[in-house]
Amino acid sequence: MLDSFDEELELEIDDDRIDALTNEFADHSPAETIDRRMYFKELFRLQGELVKLQSWVQHQRLKVVVIFEGRDSAGKGGVIKRITQRLNPRICRVAALPAPSERERTQWYFQRYVSHLPAGGEIVLFDRSWYKRAGVERVMGFCTEPEVEEFFRSVPEFERMLVRSGIILIKYWFSITDDEQQLRFMMRINDPLKQWKLSPMDVQSRARWENYTKAKEEMLERTSIAEAPWHVVHAVDKKKARLNCIAHLLEQIPYEQVPYDPVVLPPRIHHPDYHRTPIPDDMYVPDRY
Repeated sequence: MLDSFDEELELEIDDDRIDALTNEFADHSPAETIDRRMYFKELFRLQGELVKLQSWVQHQRLKVVVIFEGRDSAGKGGVIKRITQRLNPRICRVAALPAPSERERTQWYFQRYVSHLPAGGEIVLFDRSWYKRAGVERVMGFCTEPEVEEFFRSVPEFERMLVRSGIILIKYWFSITDDEQQLRFMMRINDPLKQWKLSPMDVQSRARWENYTKAKEEMLERTSIAEAPWHVVHAVDKKKARLNCIAHLLEQIPYEQVPYDPVVLPPRIHHPDYHRTPIPDDMYVPDRY
C-alpha cells in the first residue's frame, strides 16, 4: 500500500515542482485546488473502480476506445497516466501516433488508426487521434480545406461504423484558458525535465490561439453525434480535471464486480538434490543506494 501511495506521490511532487517553477518564472500565484488528502483518497478509490472496469471489459470481451483531445499542455497526458497507472498494459494500452510517414500520407486517412483499434477485452486510449485533421493539421496548413471538409463528412460515418461493430467510443476535449496555457508553456520552457514536451507545433499554437479556437468550435459542432458525443473537461485545475474525467469515464460503461475464485498458493516444492549455482559478483548491479 505504501508503494502504491509513493508512486502517486512521486507524480504529485513533480506537479508541485512544476507549479513552483510556473510561479517563479511567470510571477503567478497558485490557485486554490482540491484538498490534497481528499484528492488522494478519491483518486485511489476511482483507480480501484478502474480495475473493476478492466476486469469487466475483459470478462465481457468489450471493445473500448477513449479519445483524448484538447489544447497543447491541457493535461491529457496526466489523466491518461492516472487511468493506466494501476491497469494491465495488455488490456489497457495507449495509442499516441507520431506524424504520418510518406507512405501513410497516401493511405486512406483513417487507415493508420484502424490498426490500433481494440479487440474483444481491450481498452485503447488515444492520446490524440484522427481529430488531428480538424485541429493541428488544419491550423498549421498540413492539409487542404477540401481535405478538412471531406474529414467532416467522413468522420461521423466512420464513428457510427465503429459503434455498430460493437466498439464503445468515448471522446474527451480538455479545455484550458489562454492565460493557463501561457503559464504551462513558461513552465516547460524553464523546466529541464519537461523541455522535451515543448515541440515547434506547441510554440506555434500560442501565436495561433484564435485559429485553434475557431477550429475547435467547428469540430465540436460538426462531429458530436448521438452515437459518440463530445465531453468537455474543464482542465485549468489539473487535480479536479483528473478526478472528474475518470469519474465520468466510469459512468459511461455499466460494469459489475467480476466474481473470482480465491487464489490459493500451492505449497513450495523442495528438491534436496538441487543446489543453486553461484552468480558472479560482476553480474550484479552495484548497490549505490
